[in-house]
Amino acid sequence: MTEERLRPEGMEPEEAYETLANGIGRRDFMRVASIMGAGAIAPAWALSAGADNVFAGPNGVDPDLEVGFDDAPGRPGPRVLQPGEGQRPGHYVESTPDTVMWGYLPNRDAGPVLTANSGSVVTFDTVSHEGILEDQGRDPDRYFGRHGVSRSRVLRDARAIAGSDIAHDFDAAGPHVVTGPVHIRGAVPGDVLKVEVLRLVPRAPYGVVSNRHGKGALAGEYPRTDPPHPDRSPERPELYNNVSIFVPARRIRRKIRGVMPITRRHQIEFAIDPFMGLMGVALDTSDPVHSVPPTEAGGNLDIRHLRTGATLYLPVFVPGAKFFVGDPHFRQGHGEVALTAWEAPLRGTFRLTLLKKGSRRIPGNRETLAMPFGEDADYWMPVGINADLDEAMKQAVREAIAFLRGEFALPDEVAYAYMSAATDYVVSQVVDRNKGVHALIDKKHFRRR
Repeated sequence: MTEERLRPEGMEPEEAYETLANGIGRRDFMRVASIMGAGAIAPAWALSAGADNVFAGPNGVDPDLEVGFDDAPGRPGPRVLQPGEGQRPGHYVESTPDTVMWGYLPNRDAGPVLTANSGSVVTFDTVSHEGILEDQGRDPDRYFGRHGVSRSRVLRDARAIAGSDIAHDFDAAGPHVVTGPVHIRGAVPGDVLKVEVLRLVPRAPYGVVSNRHGKGALAGEYPRTDPPHPDRSPERPELYNNVSIFVPARRIRRKIRGVMPITRRHQIEFAIDPFMGLMGVALDTSDPVHSVPPTEAGGNLDIRHLRTGATLYLPVFVPGAKFFVGDPHFRQGHGEVALTAWEAPLRGTFRLTLLKKGSRRIPGNRETLAMPFGEDADYWMPVGINADLDEAMKQAVREAIAFLRGEFALPDEVAYAYMSAATDYVVSQVVDRNKGVHALIDKKHFRRR
C-alpha cells in the first residue's frame, strides 16, 4: 500500500479496521491503527466488529455512542459472547478442557490445537481465571451469582473448564487459563513470529481484581486478612482469606466504565482498555513451564500497550513456534501492583506471520530477536525481563540501543543520549516473579530531513 493510497484524512474508522483485517505491511499497519486509535470517535477496541455483541442496549448500538450498553431495570441487560456466537474471523479456537492448559504454558512437546500457515488470521475465545479459581470456589455460577450475575450470563466455557477434571494446584501452579498452542508451518528456531492484534472484543460486562496472600507489590502487608487456613479448599473458599473485588462495566456519560463503589454516594470510574496479558511461544524445554513469569519467549508480559492495533514480535525457539494466548484484561495500570488487573474474558483476533531469520521486516534490521518487541502506532517498545527490576531496566535499555542502531544506524552513544533526553521507560508489572520494563520510543521523533 502506497502512502498516496493510505490517506488518514479520507479514511473512516470502519475502513481502517477492514484494511487491518485484510493484511498490509508493518508500517502501514501502524498508520491505519493510529486512525483507529487517535483520529476516530471511539477507542480502537470499540471499533472491533462484534463489540456490540456484549455492550449493547435494547436496540443494539446507539449511533451517538462509542458502543451501546444498557442494564437499567426493566430493560434488556448486557449480553455475553458465548462460544460459537458472534463474529469469529479466520480460524476459530475455543477454550475447552481439550484446548487449554491451566497454570502452565505449552513447551516443545505440547501438541497443537491448530496448524496454520504464515499470515493466517486466528480468533481465540479466552477465559479469565478470575471467578473459577479455588479461592473463589471453582464454580463461576456460584461466585458470579453472589454478585447478581444470572447463570445465563456466565460463560459456558468458563463453567466447563472449572467443572472439568483438569488438575490445578492453586498453591503451586499459575492461575492462568492458557489457550493453544497454534503450530505455524515452516517456523524454526531463529525465526520471528509477528503477532498483529487485529481486534479484542469483550465477552462479558464484568470482571474481577484480586489480591492474594504472599503476592503483589506489598506481599506480607496486603491483604490485611488472616493467613490462609490449613483447611482451605474449593468447598471452603473463604478460608483462603484472599480479597477479590467484583468490577462491573457500566455505561456512564456515554462511555463504558469499570465501577468500584466507595460509599453510597461515591464510586471510582475508569475506562475500559482491553489487552491480552499473555501472548507467547513455546520455550525449548520438556519441563513444565509455569504461566506466571514472563520470559524471552513472551508469555505473561502484561504490557498494556499491546492493545488493538499493536504488534508483538516474538523470537521462535521450537519448530512451529507454538503460539498461545491467555490472561485477558479489560484494563491494567502499569505495575499491576495488587497482583491482578481488571481481569475479564476477551475474544481476540490475531494475524500470525512468520518472519524468517534475517528478514528485513524484523525490527531493528537484526538477524533475529533475543527478546519480545512491541510496536503500536505511536511507539516502538523494546522489552526487558528479569527477576531484578534494575536488571530488567538495563536489559530494556540495551535492547533499545540495539534497535536504534539497526533501524536508523544510530551510534550507540547517540542512542543512549537520545533515550535519556526523550524516551520513557515503563514498569509493566512487578508481581509476576520476573519484573517487566519496556521503553516507549516515540516515532514522531524520527523524521526525514
